[in-house]
Amino acid sequence: MVIAIGVGADPASAQDVALFDSGAIATIVHDDGKPLSLAAAMLAGDLEHVTGAKPRLSAKLDDCAATCVIVAQKGTGLLDAVAKDSGLDASALAGQWERYLRVALPSRSHAGRTYLIIAGSDTRGAIWGTVDLTREMGVSAWEWWADVTPRRRSKVVVDGGSRLSDTPSVQYRGIFLNDEDWGLQPWAAKTFEPDVGDIGPKTYGRIYELMWRLKANLIWPAMHESTKPFYQVAGNAEAARDHAIVVGTSHAEPLMRNNVREWDEAKQGPFNFFTNRDAMVRYWRDRAQAVKGFENIYSVGLRGKHDSEMEGAASPTVARDALAEAIGVQRDLLSQVQTRPAAAIPQALTLYKEVLDLYSLGLKVPDDVTLVWPEDNYGYINQLPTPQEQARSGGSGLYYHISYWGRPHDYLWLATTHPALIREQLDRAWTMDAHKIWMVNVGDIKPGEYLTQYFLDAAFDHKTLIRPAKAHLADWASAQFGEALGRPIADILTDYYDLAFERRPEFMGFSQVEPITPIRIGDYVRSGGDEAQRRIDRYADLASRADALASRIPADRRDAYFELVLYPVRGAANLNERNLKLDFAALYARQGRPVANLLSDEARAAHARIVADTETYNRQAGGKWRNIMDMAPRRLPVFAEPVYPKADFPQKPGCAIDDGALQFVSGRPARHALTIYTWGKPLEWSLDGATGLRPEALRGSLQPANGFQQRVAFFYDGHGPINGGSIRCGDQIFAVAATLATPAAGLSGVDVDRIVSLPATDASTDSADWERIDGLGSHGVLLRSRLNLASRKDDHDGAPLVYTFEAATSGDANLVVEALPVHALTSANGLRVAVRVDDGPARTLDFETHGRSDEWKQNVLSNSAKRTLFLSRLAKGRHSIRIVALDPGFLLDRIDVRFDGAPDLYGAPATR
Repeated sequence: MVIAIGVGADPASAQDVALFDSGAIATIVHDDGKPLSLAAAMLAGDLEHVTGAKPRLSAKLDDCAATCVIVAQKGTGLLDAVAKDSGLDASALAGQWERYLRVALPSRSHAGRTYLIIAGSDTRGAIWGTVDLTREMGVSAWEWWADVTPRRRSKVVVDGGSRLSDTPSVQYRGIFLNDEDWGLQPWAAKTFEPDVGDIGPKTYGRIYELMWRLKANLIWPAMHESTKPFYQVAGNAEAARDHAIVVGTSHAEPLMRNNVREWDEAKQGPFNFFTNRDAMVRYWRDRAQAVKGFENIYSVGLRGKHDSEMEGAASPTVARDALAEAIGVQRDLLSQVQTRPAAAIPQALTLYKEVLDLYSLGLKVPDDVTLVWPEDNYGYINQLPTPQEQARSGGSGLYYHISYWGRPHDYLWLATTHPALIREQLDRAWTMDAHKIWMVNVGDIKPGEYLTQYFLDAAFDHKTLIRPAKAHLADWASAQFGEALGRPIADILTDYYDLAFERRPEFMGFSQVEPITPIRIGDYVRSGGDEAQRRIDRYADLASRADALASRIPADRRDAYFELVLYPVRGAANLNERNLKLDFAALYARQGRPVANLLSDEARAAHARIVADTETYNRQAGGKWRNIMDMAPRRLPVFAEPVYPKADFPQKPGCAIDDGALQFVSGRPARHALTIYTWGKPLEWSLDGATGLRPEALRGSLQPANGFQQRVAFFYDGHGPINGGSIRCGDQIFAVAATLATPAAGLSGVDVDRIVSLPATDASTDSADWERIDGLGSHGVLLRSRLNLASRKDDHDGAPLVYTFEAATSGDANLVVEALPVHALTSANGLRVAVRVDDGPARTLDFETHGRSDEWKQNVLSNSAKRTLFLSRLAKGRHSIRIVALDPGFLLDRIDVRFDGAPDLYGAPATR
């Protein structure tokens, strides 16, 4: 964000400045020294791409033309000379972190010369000012990394008014290149930097420039065994220094060491602090000495050689004490090498996996060390600082994933973390004062472009989180593809994230890793198939919309559209279609329905489309991205081409209907469908007598081409009575059992198919203890117990959410409270709600999970958490449910009352 300020200059300074007009192009003059000379070169390159004219670059003020862009930082000779000649007052920058002042001022000594001054409080402040200027020129952060080609303009005019940028919200904002084995590393080694054969300085140079454009200042380099260690490739560290990028290392790499390839057990012995301490200290000291001249944040602590628990510890308390001792050794070592107090050297301890457990056991961490709080690898922050922890001088940070390798299942292929979840979780971190460091694990960068930008935009300016995530997505899409296309692209991507939030594409094999298990028939067909078919239909509609929009994409954006929209949408749709249709094929084969063979063929075609699209991705931009996209990271079972079964089915006479009961609710527009089929005999069918419903077809033919099966949807506009009519199929007539439930006045929910489903926001009373969170949950909105809520022992002083419903019948039922699988806000809180049914007693439901339990695994795979209360002999008629928040940060999705005989659904009921 920037704010207008007064700089004591002539009022004419507010006029627009032409950087290019009638063939005349501005000169760019920059501070001597690598970072700002590179920033000026980036600006010059962007200006040339936009105009076709090449601007002059110089470090000498005398080389200025009529319009001169100055890129400098406070305290340099260039800025002092410009200030003397223009009257610039840059005193507002004194002592500031990464801020810039931009203003247009006339030269006092050269008539007709205008300076557009970008003055940074420090090097990166000047760089962010340069980046903002390129954005004003219409250049995307993804101009190179996603082929959003800068568009030509006949005239480039920018605002010359005075502006002073805000200090970035989060001090250190970074990306972690991780799990690079299937994308970034093979692309760099084979395509972009074959002379190095790895991720070298040319690749990192492009990454650092991308970080500039996203206003990130911290990197954790790639560190898998597939990649040569960062510091062993000549030029990597120097390129970071030249770009003013701060280098750190991941939670598993203390003191800038890449253990997985730098620690040689044959030569150095075991990576065991208990038995081989001296060798480990020498190892750390050597690297600390080698990098002392660079800007770093040093990870301290001790884990195993590679993302594993500490070696040699006999118990958690022994590990805790050894960890504290190792941190002390590392701090002393840093202090000795740099000849300054350890407290003056930036350090961070990431409380990842078992390290958080050791911290909870009472680990004492020096006050100046930044505590970096992790999420659980699936988007949910494990823990945030208490008020006492917030007071630490080192502050707190956050480590977050949008790509992950590990149990219960990887998600390395497509970037599908919901932006609304990122928004909600970052809002927690900001509210709890965890904003010293925000680090996001981006995997291979592609295809996580948008999610990376959203995370870093929020880190740079936390006010990004005030707006709904979809508003940011729409603005981003408009910036890449133009205003006319921005909204439909945002709608497509929002549906893409919504579907993946219900279950990620990589999880559709219903398998797990560590150990790797085979795929199985998924839970979407366990209720008979309608739920699976709805998911297939939603993905088919999504892919169809994305394909249709592709025809409207201008030629200069087609590569970008394929990379940013079309490939991930199609990939998710095709994998879902493949797996779900194979599930249907197995189900129908057992029923003797010949459509099973057609479904098997359609699954094969869906897999072939994934293969073809992946090949197309790797040919994008003339082969620029060859080897960047792999559709099967780690070669897990979910990615493998499956067996496509075929069978011979004996032909039987007659016709049948699935899902013959269509249940609608008055006042709620809906679409439901039924399936007409035969056992291999061609027949015609027709529908007659339907009223109040709009069928998508009135007649059809059951033939080999459609597997002797046809699905027919019925649309209800929410108004008036309905009649499903009847279907004649051959000589048979079937009544279409379309029913309409009408909620009584003042009721929150209605019984449909023996389920009353109550979205969180359908409470009949408001409660000050809860706030609305948009974009998440079964219905696109849920409620969060306020983050400033004090934890309670019971529900007596809480303001309840009240839900009312009418049971159509009496009988046993289960009340299921559905939530998102968040964790307790801090170590001082729990994750509880109190529930009362009618005038019954309050019953406390605790949603806390522990470690990597089976329950937690299922929760993160489905983005849901639930607790169930048994209701014996629930009477017919009206009932009320009261829910009181006992802890802050609870995310309530919905409440389902499920009567005996209700379908066993994977997700939310289709009709509320």
